[in-house]
This record gives sequence, structure tokens and C-alpha cells, in this order.
Amino acid sequence: MARHDAFDGLSEFLAIAKHQSIRKAAVELGLTPGAISQALQRLERRLATPLFHRTTRRISLTEAGQTLLAKIGPAAGLIETSLEETLQSTSEPSGTLRLIVERLALPHVIEPILPAFREAWPLVKVDVTVSNRHDDFISRGYDAGILIGSYIAQDMVAIRISPPFKWAVFGPPAYFRKFGRPASPQDLTDHLCVRFRRPEKGDIYRWEFVEKGQTVRIEPNGPITVNDGELLRKIAVQGLGLIYSSTFHTSRELSAGFLEPALLDCSPGEDGLFLYFTRSAQSQPKLRAFIELCSKLRRTQAS
Repeated sequence: MARHDAFDGLSEFLAIAKHQSIRKAAVELGLTPGAISQALQRLERRLATPLFHRTTRRISLTEAGQTLLAKIGPAAGLIETSLEETLQSTSEPSGTLRLIVERLALPHVIEPILPAFREAWPLVKVDVTVSNRHDDFISRGYDAGILIGSYIAQDMVAIRISPPFKWAVFGPPAYFRKFGRPASPQDLTDHLCVRFRRPEKGDIYRWEFVEKGQTVRIEPNGPITVNDGELLRKIAVQGLGLIYSSTFHTSRELSAGFLEPALLDCSPGEDGLFLYFTRSAQSQPKLRAFIELCSKLRRTQAS
């Protein structure tokens, strides 16, 4: 009885599932669309089940295909990461640095660092995913992430890459002149507030304060709800309501005089942006090179 290569067709299957296209899968793997189709057909014959629904315009996973992808997708990512880590055992950074970063890190970290990193290490490719949801950090094979410190899992190594910042209420000077400045969290019931729906969870973010040593959480009331931080700040600058943010998120608006803080003395404490990664990943030259540049940026911000 002929033996089959257990991995035969799996690369093609994963590429098709990723792109939902045989043509795009062929481009990624450097094969012809015909070769991709033949490999998929061999795999489907071997498994005795179709893995994709096919029409002239669209290809999509069948239930069996979805089940197979859920089982082998993480394993394929682990294999790819393991091969790359072996490649990274040399002293010269190379390969692909996979980062997942929250949007706040783009102007403050990624945009300043990326040109210098590419110039210093041209052999390293950079793959950046922008997301505030990092719960798939391990399964997706990221090398490092950038996130607000209070959201990072405790078993990760974390390096501060931003100045400390505080959470507070913010509004434009004209708003405070017209409606007054809240002196306590309870005063917010008399103010217009812009509500923030967290993209990663879909819930309304509750404003957190510390008053007389006790944590106070308030779900703000207001006619406007958004799920984007930049839009949130622009609405506040326009005077449409108060927002809950940090001195780091609003640093540009604060320096320009467009926004002013309130209830800073009730802030729940200092936070910051951190670069985080697993203990095993920090030995990779490509990540060590990125850590070094992040540390230089932090020292520049502190000076």
C-alpha cells in the first residue's frame, strides 16, 4: 500500500484559505493556479471530502474545511515560527519580525522607529498588525506586541516604551468656561459625555476614578458614542462633550491648548505603553534589535 506524505497539499490548502483565492495562493507560493488546484484535489481525494465550495466567482471553506483549518492553522504557525527561530540562531538579525500593536503606538512608536529599523537591519522584514485585541498573541505567532501595560498578561516580559501617563477627563477650554469644570466624578452626571465603545469587546468603556481610596466606575451618559480614539478626541476638541482618556493619548491636543484635563487628582494611577514578548522570544536577534531601538526612543522621550 502506497504511503502518503502527510503534509502533501496542506501548504496549498492554507494559502487558499488565507486568500479565499486559488490565484492569490499561487502568487504567494510561487506556483501556477493549475498546480494549486491539483494539490487541493489530491488532498480532498485523500480526505474523501470537499474542503471548499467553488463557484465561478468565489471560493469558500466547507464545514470540513473550517474544521481542518482550525486544527492545523495554529500548528502551521508554530512550525513556521520554529523554523524562523532556528534561522534566527545566527547573530545577524534576519527573517520577519511580526508585531501586533494597538493604534496608539503608531504615531508614538512605529512611525518614528520603522525607518531607522529598516535602515539598520535591511534583512529583516516587518509585519505589523494593528489591533487592540491581543488575546491571540501566542496562537498567531507574533514576536512582540505593544499595548497599554495594565492589559498585558503577567507571564510576559514587558519593557516600558512611553512616558508614564494618567487617565482623566478632558474637554476644550470653551466647554469648561460655559459649563464649568467637574470637581468630583459625581459631577459628571451634569455634563455631556462622549461614550466610547471598545472595538475589541463591543461594550461601553466605564470611566474609572479613585476617590477617598475607593475605586469609582461610572458609565457615562451622552448622545454620542464612538469606537475610535482619534474620532473621540476630535469630537472633544469640537466641544461636543467631555471624554475619558489619558494624558498620553491627548498629548498633542494638550500641547496645542485644544483640550484641558479635569479630575487628574482622581486618576486611577499611572500607566504606559509597553513592548511585550515571551521569555523564549527575546533571544531572537531580530527582536533584540527592535528592543534596542525602542529603548533608544524611550531615552530620547525622557531627555
